[in-house]
Amino acid sequence: MLTYFGRTKRRPVIYLMSFGNNLGFILKLAEQLGQRQHLIVFYRPNVAVEAAQLAANGVEVVPFSDNLHFIATGVPVLMRAQLIFCDNYYAFLGGLLHPRHAKIVQLWHANGAIKQFGWGDPQTKLRSSADQRRFQRVYDQFDDYVVASEAMGTVFQESYRVPATRMQLLGYPRSDRFLSKEWRDAAIERIDQVAPDLRHHRVILYAPTYREDRTFELSAALKQALMADDNAVVVVKLHPVMQQVERQCQQMANSRIRFYPQLSTTDLLTVAETLITDYSSVAFDYSLLPTAHSLLFYMSDLEDYQHNPGIQPNFLRWLPAAPLRTPAELKQAILADQATDVSKFNRYWNTYNDGHATQRVVAHYDRYLNE
Repeated sequence: MLTYFGRTKRRPVIYLMSFGNNLGFILKLAEQLGQRQHLIVFYRPNVAVEAAQLAANGVEVVPFSDNLHFIATGVPVLMRAQLIFCDNYYAFLGGLLHPRHAKIVQLWHANGAIKQFGWGDPQTKLRSSADQRRFQRVYDQFDDYVVASEAMGTVFQESYRVPATRMQLLGYPRSDRFLSKEWRDAAIERIDQVAPDLRHHRVILYAPTYREDRTFELSAALKQALMADDNAVVVVKLHPVMQQVERQCQQMANSRIRFYPQLSTTDLLTVAETLITDYSSVAFDYSLLPTAHSLLFYMSDLEDYQHNPGIQPNFLRWLPAAPLRTPAELKQAILADQATDVSKFNRYWNTYNDGHATQRVVAHYDRYLNE
């Protein structure tokens, strides 16, 4: 139940949450607002656990889905807001008039992008004119796009067809954790409680990107390549939307290949000596860690993926390691165990991710609220 009515005459601040990886920012924002302005977090059912953590810290949280109940009770609150943060593309925004005297901010859930989205996705051009207009109405609702680099700003400009003036070069708040020793130590402790023996092995984290068909196959050749180093343990971590698939995959586990659905990808990055991914934005997170050693890109379906959903142009110029195309190439890279130089990659994509992004973003929008 919404409780802000009558608590303050100031219009509320809203956060629309579909990813649970930005709690630090939300709590810092709530602390900054204090009693002078009310914060309400509308959350999707898939992040109920994270919403409960916010509620335990005194933040008002409200579950929502795109249904009549939300139209009747949630949309009026949004229309009254002074500031709205969004961590994703929310289709319902395209059907709303932009709230008067309000700012809508896109606070994206990833530090960078390898795969295409928006107008860059070839499938968008195949949609009807009505669909395309609906997509653009959503993109146009965002007054600001918080980004960590000019590179990501350009991605939004081209993918959403919005002007450069909407880009706010402030850094991603969720990236601060990777530069915090306190957070890294806590993450390692969480892993120790579930998988203490990982401390005694080279950990290879295999984290492929989300696929539309929500399937995952570990072929015999790929499995053999992943297990190339006899002294390593391979942890397979799928996208959060594939948690059920990951649980089912536990039957593939053995002493060398493990699945830990109870651990987050973010935490596992802290113990990974080697990260293997394909088109996932997890690479932009891993590269920030002082402990990051080798970053490998296994892209066996590169040609197909370039057509659907598409890959960012010139990605080979900034990728910190050449794509590996076959299990044999992957095996060779694992055995070589060479360190990956991510310095240029970070300068290009993580320019403003310096461990202080939360502070900057909160201060920036606090000034807006007090104008």
